[in-house]
Amino acid sequence: MNEILLASASPRRAEILKILGIEFTIKAVDIDETPFERETPNAYVKRISETKNLKAREIYNFPVIITADTVVYKNGFLQKPRNKNEAFLMLKKLSGDSHYVYSAVTISTSKGKKETEISKTKVIFHKLTDDEIKWYIKTGEPLDKAGAYGIQGKGSIFIKSIEGSYHNVVGFPVDLFYKIAKKLNIKILK
Repeated sequence: MNEILLASASPRRAEILKILGIEFTIKAVDIDETPFERETPNAYVKRISETKNLKAREIYNFPVIITADTVVYKNGFLQKPRNKNEAFLMLKKLSGDSHYVYSAVTISTSKGKKETEISKTKVIFHKLTDDEIKWYIKTGEPLDKAGAYGIQGKGSIFIKSIEGSYHNVVGFPVDLFYKIAKKLNIKILK
């Protein structure tokens, strides 16, 4: 058995850890991810990441458990769209303007140590036509992503610039992951 559990259903988080050469097991946990009334994006991603970690720690016996949560925020939370119409409306909202992506990464150890860090990235979109949005929705890519776009895929053509961590927008700020691992004395570079 690997010593590290990635408690996440995100293929992007798993892909980033694989690129780093880290051996891990994947087992997602299911929690209620409804934002609280007037909850800030920072507080939301921290709460969700830590709640996932706590639940995974209750269920699974791994020396190291990694969880994360990412949200797109522009005058409210933009979760994964439930359908094509919702994806269209989200992309119209992001078009020609800036928004923020927040991620929290939590790592806990079986020795009772736990750390969480938060990343914030500003993303600026080009102005999109309705035809461009319809084309993008037809690809299927926006339907399983917060904010209805993926910076690492076809959606990259719509992004004018970012200020902050690229990997945060992908959904796993690897710099924070590494910072926490070092702080907890977890050897990930082998």
